[in-house]
Amino acid sequence: MTDMPSDNNLDRLIIDDNALIVELAGPHDRNLALIEDATGARIDPRGNEFAISGGEGARERARSALKALHDRLKAGLMIEPADVRAAAGEPLGQRKKKNTDAAVSGSIIIKTPKRTLAPQNESQATYLETLRENELAFGVGPAGTGKTYLAVAHAVSLLLSGAVERLILSRPAIEAGERIGYLPGDMKEKVDPYLRPLYDALYDMMHKDYVERRIEAGDIEIAPLAFMRGRTLARAAVILDEAQNATVAQTKMFLTRLGEGSHMTLTGDPSQSDLPRGEISGLADALSLLGGVKGVGVSTFTSRDVVRHPLVARILEKYEARDASHRTPGG
Repeated sequence: MTDMPSDNNLDRLIIDDNALIVELAGPHDRNLALIEDATGARIDPRGNEFAISGGEGARERARSALKALHDRLKAGLMIEPADVRAAAGEPLGQRKKKNTDAAVSGSIIIKTPKRTLAPQNESQATYLETLRENELAFGVGPAGTGKTYLAVAHAVSLLLSGAVERLILSRPAIEAGERIGYLPGDMKEKVDPYLRPLYDALYDMMHKDYVERRIEAGDIEIAPLAFMRGRTLARAAVILDEAQNATVAQTKMFLTRLGEGSHMTLTGDPSQSDLPRGEISGLADALSLLGGVKGVGVSTFTSRDVVRHPLVARILEKYEARDASHRTPGG
């Protein structure tokens, strides 16, 4: 890709590989339309180049987005709408060079049998580094930021590479007290609906029959938090999702299951706890207690990091603004 000088408020990006032009533009120029919508610039494909017009700031954002997406394609990664929106929402010059270069070079790319994954924004890149560098990691922030999905992807990569022998995924079942006795069916039928997002993440990365064989063999376990009591989880990648719904006692129990050669991750949003009023979230308590402890890493996401539909980010921003006004004295 060659970045040509601006001429009469028109920037030109020349693409050396014609095949990449088609992939970069997307079906029916879908990717270009998403970038235009996010930046306010106009992008016109002209042979082996893109002509970018509009205000200086809009052109810079559009040019940065195209460069970032071009780098993803050169690294062998696919481009999906979420990748385009993420690239268009964060100018390249504002990203930390270490993580940007690492994503392009492949050092923080995760390959699973069904997906090749790379960070879609700076927060995700930092999170993947946190997962790699710490035995205990926290991914904290609103839904839709990829914190659980990336944690599962990292755990899958550890399992497939032989770095760990088991993969254990857990959630507090239903409410924090795990009151599931009134539901119909056996124990598996009672809790499976609440663990379904973890199954979905696994099936998105590995073929379903392979996952089920590994579950049958005991190499992969998906279970409610209560099932972790009294165990030592050695040589395992362990994830507690929706950790804001665990009590302080449950969280302490879970954290102390960490065994030799294991990696543990807790994900959740402390602002969305379903605990009874007045009950302290174990996730919030652990974050305040363990911050700065050697071997513990914390990555925090905000609504700006949402990689689902852009409307989700706008919805979250409205809720966050309202919650902030309620916390302000006199607000």
